[in-house]
Amino acid sequence: MSMKGIKIGVALTGSFCNLHMAFKLIENLVKVGVEVTPIISYNVDKLNTRFFKATEVKKILKELTGKEPIKEITEAEPVGPKDMFDVLVVAPATGNTIAKLANAITDTPVLMAIKSQLRNKKPVVIGISTNDGLGNNARNLGYLMNMENVFFVPFAQDAPSAKEMSVVFIEDKVIETIEAALNKRQIQPVLIGSI
Repeated sequence: MSMKGIKIGVALTGSFCNLHMAFKLIENLVKVGVEVTPIISYNVDKLNTRFFKATEVKKILKELTGKEPIKEITEAEPVGPKDMFDVLVVAPATGNTIAKLANAITDTPVLMAIKSQLRNKKPVVIGISTNDGLGNNARNLGYLMNMENVFFVPFAQDAPSAKEMSVVFIEDKVIETIEAALNKRQIQPVLIGSI
């Protein structure tokens, strides 16, 4: 499937160790002619970590897309009314974001973008990255997997002996998941075991 000309929002939340996967995804999407708009959570916007400084993240996103990232709830609200995206990808999506989405809490730009996208019955693709995906957040994953227009990038345990509850999305399955989601289909299998 050609994705040239498709409009995709790519939202990043605070799984800072996996932001590099989002950068690679955006780079690949732009290369095939996708119009990408970055969206960042408040934590990604403000926090400096051992992985990236906040200013560095925003600079990389601007260089990759030519656009300043959406970083305020008021900037994300028009996603639905203006029909901004064919698909919205949230990768990495933290356990905090997953829990809030499952419980209809809209207190970050990323969550507002998701809510606004879903009001148009348009696909949201989730690339989970959390240390408690098979723990307290398992119920939220289960709930969202049954939610209309929410699709998951296949995920796996990333360190089953050291962090048995931790899961992360499979980087090379994101594009395939997006293509399937545009056709309202969830690719299978969703749970891959371990990486």
